Amino acid sequence: MTYAYFPGCSAHSTARDMHESTLAVARVLGLDLVEPEGWTCCGATAAHQTDRVLAAALPSASLLLVRDMDKDMVVNCAACYNRMKTANHEVLSNPVMRECVADALDRDYDGSVRVRHLIEVLLDDVGLETLKRSFSRSLNGLRVACYYGCLMVRPHEVTGFDDPENPTSLDRLVTAMGGESLDWPHKVECCGGGLSLTRTDVVIRLADSIIGMARAAGAECIAVSCPMCQSNLDLRQRDIERETGKLYDMPIMYFTQLLGLCMGYTPEELGMNRLMVSPERVIRKIGESGK
Repeated sequence: MTYAYFPGCSAHSTARDMHESTLAVARVLGLDLVEPEGWTCCGATAAHQTDRVLAAALPSASLLLVRDMDKDMVVNCAACYNRMKTANHEVLSNPVMRECVADALDRDYDGSVRVRHLIEVLLDDVGLETLKRSFSRSLNGLRVACYYGCLMVRPHEVTGFDDPENPTSLDRLVTAMGGESLDWPHKVECCGGGLSLTRTDVVIRLADSIIGMARAAGAECIAVSCPMCQSNLDLRQRDIERETGKLYDMPIMYFTQLLGLCMGYTPEELGMNRLMVSPERVIRKIGESGK
């Protein structure tokens, strides 16, 4: 199965661990992820706050490349995924916006590229039974708080992905890996990643609330798919401790890293040595599972 894979800017810089673990999982499952040659930044978090046409044109430039490839676009970053889906929605629902985007790019984009999150591909194209057969280890009952954030499933009329208030797609993957997917109320709360540099006080409060709720639910780690959420929740734990005295020591891991561990990859091959909060307890528990 071949897909046009949009990695996003973070995957080649601050979120190389997400990128490396995504490619590792794809190799095992026989998913051929091909980066569109010449793709550009989707403008997540910045463009749509300043210029609506720019916010639609930036992702449309990459979507045009994928249309030429005649493939589905697969995205793992929740922020990029949201911007791609939003661009499709904009040009499909607003003829004036479509014309503005065409003027900006000197080429018409019709919103026809099918944009899919990697989780959708794993569930719908690969299937849970095939996925299970790829595992040599299990999560061994690991208690996981699945965190979707605010971009992957909302607004539902744009993303059309899972339930906007109580999504379960990532939970299903965790269960298939042999983990315990926790029922907790902060799955889709915003972590404030976009305010990380300008309103650090707000971000610390939001991150404290999310990690604290996961801890109260019994989580041993939080699984994410968004580089901004991962870095925010991972990095801010030191600030939370400094501001509140709370020491969470909660590993924040990409779901592809959990999948990769179950497939037999080493933590280093999945970029886990770059996490700020040590995932050692999680790695040890999975390593003890065998199969």
